[in-house]
Amino acid sequence: MSHVVVGYDGTSESERALRWAVGEARLRRLPLTVCHAWRWPYPIGYIDHEGEAIVRRMAEHLLDHGAALARELAPELRVRKRLKDGGAASALLSEGWDADLIVVGSHAPDEMPVGSTALRVPVRTARPVVVVRSAASRDGLVVVGVDGSAGADAALSFGFEEAALRGWRLRAVYGCWEPGAAPDGDLSLFGDEDRLRRVAGGLLERAVAPWRVKYSNVQATTSLMLKPPRQALFEAAEDATLMVVGTRGTGVVEELTLGATSDALLKHAPCTVAITPQHLG
Repeated sequence: MSHVVVGYDGTSESERALRWAVGEARLRRLPLTVCHAWRWPYPIGYIDHEGEAIVRRMAEHLLDHGAALARELAPELRVRKRLKDGGAASALLSEGWDADLIVVGSHAPDEMPVGSTALRVPVRTARPVVVVRSAASRDGLVVVGVDGSAGADAALSFGFEEAALRGWRLRAVYGCWEPGAAPDGDLSLFGDEDRLRRVAGGLLERAVAPWRVKYSNVQATTSLMLKPPRQALFEAAEDATLMVVGTRGTGVVEELTLGATSDALLKHAPCTVAITPQHLG
């Protein structure tokens, strides 16, 4: 069943995520699933039924608080609670396998710990994931990374949808100054900047064109930058409310792959980041 899933653990980061998720659920007219994971903090062999019951009740209270906050923010919203035993990432993946969107909170840039839920979930799900780092502004800007790949097309799809739902502007950014970002892998383009601008600019405009037609109400612009993709997107992130990037499988996180640029943005971008799988269904 279509729904929006959000992780909540009572922290300020998870509250920002909850507020974002409530907005998503309202705009998309979907139920909201508030998920909290708890675990017995001692070895399996250590048996304390009373203590375990206390830990579980504390988790239930936290979950109740998150659900109550969601209902306070949007009384008309259908809110469901899910208490899961185990790790937070596993809980979100289990609840979000059929979700339209998974929302998680994040630490400030450069403070994301190794093994963070915000890093683990995007590389292990086929659903879009929004990693909330800052509150949404009223005059928002969605920045989408474009490079001509299937992953970038999925990012454009999600980015235009978000901009249309929220009434935000959209900027499609293509940083083409890198061998891996060359149109059709044509490295000879780097010997002629004017030709590179024409070819890469054409690719960018063609990628954006169908989404401009589908979402004619979205104020969309394009930005071609003769800079490496990562540098171009980090510069664009300074003005963004939401950065949307697809996955290419060119970097490694744990056993699974995520684009190196996507991975860097998740860890260091100052704004909220959405990671989209190559094929949105």
